[in-house]
Amino acid sequence: MYLNKAFIIGNLTRDPELKSLPSGMKVTSFSVATNRVWKDKDGKRQEGTDYHNIVVFGRQAETVAQYLKKGSSALVEGRIQTRSWDGQDGKKNYRTEIVADRVQFGTRGSDSSAGAPREGAPKNQGNAPESIDTIEYPEEDINPDDIPF
Repeated sequence: MYLNKAFIIGNLTRDPELKSLPSGMKVTSFSVATNRVWKDKDGKRQEGTDYHNIVVFGRQAETVAQYLKKGSSALVEGRIQTRSWDGQDGKKNYRTEIVADRVQFGTRGSDSSAGAPREGAPKNQGNAPESIDTIEYPEEDINPDDIPF
């Protein structure tokens, strides 16, 4: 049995880049940073950051490019893939990335611009809460015999 599955939760390090393949399929690429904390052999607290290249295809690629931007939080589920190509200098180049099956948008942090929809989306002006439509029920009693079914 074989398994190639990756789950990454982190913040985008750059804005997603949307492109189209010759077939017309959309593809978006971006990077996600994950932080980790550990204690070294002397008991000192250490921190590190890992960076992950992400690729998303199809309709989800368009959605990611529209709603995520640098600093946004996201959960990425997919598979790890390494691809290679010959560079202009004749050297073989390699890139390991996560090909996303699913991307879930994270919560919006204290930075109101992180994770917010791009321009054109309606915004709540000021600190006033958005009005919620409520149903006004009549105060009279309803007789079940008056219901036609």
